Amino acid sequence: MDYKKVTENATPEETAAMPRGIPLLKDELDIVIPTIRNLDFLEMWRPFFEPYHLIIVQDGDPSKTINVPDGFDYELYNRNDINRILGPKASCISFKDSACRCFGYMVSKKKYIFTIDDDCFVGKDPSGKPINALEQHIKNILSPSTPLFFNTLYDPFREGADFVRGYPFSLREGVPTAVSHGLWLNIPDYDAPTQLVKPRERNTRYVDMVLTIPKGTLFPMCGMNLAFDRHLIGPAMYFGLMGDGQPIGRYDDMWAGWCTKVICDHLNLGVKTGLPYIFHSKASNPFVNLKKEYKGIFWQEDIIPFFQAVTLPKECTTVQECYIELSKQVKEKLSKVDPYFDKLADAMVTWIEAWDELNPAGAAVANGKA
Repeated sequence: MDYKKVTENATPEETAAMPRGIPLLKDELDIVIPTIRNLDFLEMWRPFFEPYHLIIVQDGDPSKTINVPDGFDYELYNRNDINRILGPKASCISFKDSACRCFGYMVSKKKYIFTIDDDCFVGKDPSGKPINALEQHIKNILSPSTPLFFNTLYDPFREGADFVRGYPFSLREGVPTAVSHGLWLNIPDYDAPTQLVKPRERNTRYVDMVLTIPKGTLFPMCGMNLAFDRHLIGPAMYFGLMGDGQPIGRYDDMWAGWCTKVICDHLNLGVKTGLPYIFHSKASNPFVNLKKEYKGIFWQEDIIPFFQAVTLPKECTTVQECYIELSKQVKEKLSKVDPYFDKLADAMVTWIEAWDELNPAGAAVANGKA
């Protein structure tokens, strides 16, 4: 693979010489990658990813062999493994869609998750320095968020920033950060209609900014450059029923983002967006995407108002309880939009049941038994 094309100037030799830095949370963080192809892209990420454990979720044909470069610590799951581990509950994991990545979240035993797509490469900041996306995600997620009052200097916990005049001192402690949402250079994360009208548009702007998304505000979450605290919000990171056998695709991360944000708001947790950037190298086919997104483009006009209006009872004090309550409201309100949502609501419950089976300690906490 010609990595020079995807990083503008870097050669493989230059990539190998990238500074490695000090591994952070290497025993507390898993990297989850969904894929249908050999993972040659990891060679570019080697200086940053090699100290960490990888969970690779192979989509599509389980008989196909996926090659992983030497030197990485990883476990690989295909559809046969998912069926074996989850049994009948495997029905909640999407097939032939990158939404299968959420199985990796479920089987991980670490506190933090970073997930990235296999067409994402190391970007460069304006000085030409390679961007250690994982390191920035860790910085984001280990510092508090400020969803209750917007700081006009953006993230006050970044070096060189602070709370501005007029920011209430009672709110300056912030809240725990559950999600760190990164962005992309080169190919933007556009929907099919926007891709069709802007086929050559590329993002070259590097904005040195991290901000907390305010409470009560939804956002379109992209799953290709994302980190989260699995202990704080993991059970809400379900990427839905997408792909093969489903009437919709490419809304997996959107669905998880809407559910997660509503629950974060309810539990007083924070979501950050902005840095870090990755270099997104491959624009997917807009005509194929339109077929996958077609119903979602219409449905989102009902889905988003639903999430904007949803409220969770104060009795819901765990992510699992919030998610089960959310599934009930999805069944009640969104099934009127399409019967698909009745099926999705049932899958949400199955997901939580499967999560608690594989994570009994978390289930005990959720049920007040720990």
